[in-house]
Amino acid sequence: MKKYKPTTPSRRHMTTVSYRGVLSAKKPHKALTKGGKRAVGRNSAGRITTRHKGGGHKRLFREVDFKYDKKDIPARVETIEYDPNRSGFIALVVYADGERRYILAPKGAHAGSTFLVSEKAPVVAGNRMPLSKMPVGTFVYNIETRPGAGAKIARSAGNYAEVIANDAGYTHLKMPSGEVRKVLQSAWATVGEVSNEEYKLMTYGKAGRSRWKGIRPTVRGSAMNPVDHPFGGGEGRSGAGMRRPKNRWGKGVRGVKTRHAKKYSSHLIVSRRTKKKRK
Repeated sequence: MKKYKPTTPSRRHMTTVSYRGVLSAKKPHKALTKGGKRAVGRNSAGRITTRHKGGGHKRLFREVDFKYDKKDIPARVETIEYDPNRSGFIALVVYADGERRYILAPKGAHAGSTFLVSEKAPVVAGNRMPLSKMPVGTFVYNIETRPGAGAKIARSAGNYAEVIANDAGYTHLKMPSGEVRKVLQSAWATVGEVSNEEYKLMTYGKAGRSRWKGIRPTVRGSAMNPVDHPFGGGEGRSGAGMRRPKNRWGKGVRGVKTRHAKKYSSHLIVSRRTKKKRK
């Protein structure tokens, strides 16, 4: 981690990831980028569905390959790059047939690293293969939920899932949350961990840096008016004044289970996530 001299109060505690020595390109590959308007927490009707999003610096979108549909063709990493749209680093790779793509870089990847997407690939960090080929104890990321659907699980910086069993056509994976879930053995995953594991150690240091990232302020319910939140109103600094915490729409929060009882994937969960996240 990179620390700064306390030249200002906000600089005193500010830390960033040390990119020097990790990243090997300053500009993205133009053919794999595009512009676009960010949703900033709004749905197709323009209504806010996720609060505290909006503003921030303009971003260029990189077309990252999560399907890995080029199989049995060796590839080499050309550059490791920063992506403003995700927490992990991305890698520009060139396949043996000359095609270039962006992928989510594994931990330890560098310019010149090679990888292979194949059912016969060795179990080495960066290689991709079906879960049925993974021995117990392997760390994996970029995991598919359905074969051919593309990577959906364990994609943020430093994340991985652990293969703990293979049984009856399913692989049991221990998720970053501690949940144990079954995934079809025919689904594909990448060996290793996602790069930029120091991301979670960053300290923004000031509110402005959150605004650059597109994160808007969170207002306490007790600071609102009664019309805006169940905790609002009262003389001075009043407490919640009710039996249990609620959100602004009156739904229970903090320990209240919100998962639908008949959710399609419930039968795939072997054990629920633990209260404390895995270190």
